[in-house]
Amino acid sequence: MNTLFLAWQAPRPTRAWFPIGRLDAEDHHFVFRYTGGAIKAQREAGFDALIAFPDLKRRYEADELFPLFKNRLLDSNRKDFAEYLSWLDLDPRQADPVEILGLTGGERETDSLEVFPKLEKRDDGSICSRFFLHGLRHVAPEAQMRAKRLVPGERLQVAIEVNNPATGFAIQLQTNDGHLIGWAPRYLVEDLRQGLIEPSAVRAEVRRINEVGAPFARRVLIELHCGLPSTFEPMTSSDYKVLTL
Repeated sequence: MNTLFLAWQAPRPTRAWFPIGRLDAEDHHFVFRYTGGAIKAQREAGFDALIAFPDLKRRYEADELFPLFKNRLLDSNRKDFAEYLSWLDLDPRQADPVEILGLTGGERETDSLEVFPKLEKRDDGSICSRFFLHGLRHVAPEAQMRAKRLVPGERLQVAIEVNNPATGFAIQLQTNDGHLIGWAPRYLVEDLRQGLIEPSAVRAEVRRINEVGAPFARRVLIELHCGLPSTFEPMTSSDYKVLTL
């Protein structure tokens, strides 16, 4: 993983999310550029360029991770950092800041930003995404109890939801005995809708269960595979295209 997108959430009443920027990392060199989603957010929701990156048309480069992203990482000097990496199912010897951000989303209570990884099509035409189950605290108590009995390797059902009150379209994750235990991240919805044209091409399973000390948002790690039409490339709409080379 070497590319992340940065998303911004509009204020109420819409609370809509827009992908506004792209971070590329290679050999300890980092590049940030705004994307077409920033223009859309500006037009539809009053988005202003971020203080850290004030020019929408500029290419920003650095030899270390930009503070806006670095400040979203847990300090590696903390005593619980190794435990934190274990929640993410990452090897402490190989854990990369970009990979960590791609799994955690880098959310902070002090702003309306979130990061997510770029989906890459593999040689067989599929995509593979690893993420934490969303919305576990909002499902029925019976489903929360069922989630406690999940085990690594357990297969889950994937379903498309067309009238989610928060997002409209959403991707549900359900147990094989019919419990809705949560949702996939919003950034997967549009591309997974393409894959769900052929339901047999989509599969999801529990990768890891974190129990003691883990918050709801880090409780269930999911791995999802999805076949896509040969003519479709994920995350290539105008919202994801950079504004400058």
